[in-house]
Amino acid sequence: MRTRPALAAAAASLTVLLTATGASAAVSAPDSLSAPAAATCGEGSVTVTATRSDAADTVRISVTNKSGRACVVDRIPTVTFGDLDGAAQPVPPVESSPYRLAAGGSAYASVRTVDPSAEAPRTVAHLTVAGDPSHHGTRFDGASLGSPGGIEVWEPVTTLWQPTRAKADAALAAATR
Repeated sequence: MRTRPALAAAAASLTVLLTATGASAAVSAPDSLSAPAAATCGEGSVTVTATRSDAADTVRISVTNKSGRACVVDRIPTVTFGDLDGAAQPVPPVESSPYRLAAGGSAYASVRTVDPSAEAPRTVAHLTVAGDPSHHGTRFDGASLGSPGGIEVWEPVTTLWQPTRAKADAALAAATR
């Protein structure tokens, strides 16, 4: 059987065609050879937490997959503040993409709620954390985060989901120097 020369000829033809049109493409394995993609985690299959950090104006968050199979959330946690518009921005600035959570696995992120240069931060009664933007999220009031008078907010940022709390803290420290 002479499949290799036929495949090589097809690949060469594709390369010539792409070069001639100025296009480029990533070649991937046929679907039957690639690993199955994990579905988005259902909101009921994950638990999110938020806790006060030792660092000023910082909250630690996590998402845990309670299901018996791997699933994905967005690599950027969704963190919103009271009735303010918008969400914490990712550091570094990146586009959305999937973050895989193993069955029973967790991911961690750190959120800085106030930019140190803020002159007039706003105060909200609660923040909401979601593992994926398709989820409604879980609400955490200021008192549960060690801020009974409310959570100060100004230019909030979040790390991407990380495999450990230490990596989330380090990512925030590096990004906000």
